[in-house]
Amino acid sequence: MQGRLKNYALVICLFVFLFVIIGSGLHLNPGGAFLAAATGTPLVIYVFHRKVDKAYRQEEVPRDSTRNEVAYVSGKTDQFD
Repeated sequence: MQGRLKNYALVICLFVFLFVIIGSGLHLNPGGAFLAAATGTPLVIYVFHRKVDKAYRQEEVPRDSTRNEVAYVSGKTDQFD
């Protein structure tokens, strides 16, 4: 419950931040600033989640790359292919 409330509060803060920054930075009227903030908020959240997921997946990859290599070993080790 507390985590969900925190997420909602962060989304509202992001919306207000975008509303003020986009509205004042681009000199938009209030309707245009609202529309820009309403469409920009989900976009910013999506991009943030993509970056976090990508960074998380890169940390999970084992650092030893030899585990992914396939060893082709013949029965006789003294002969070359």
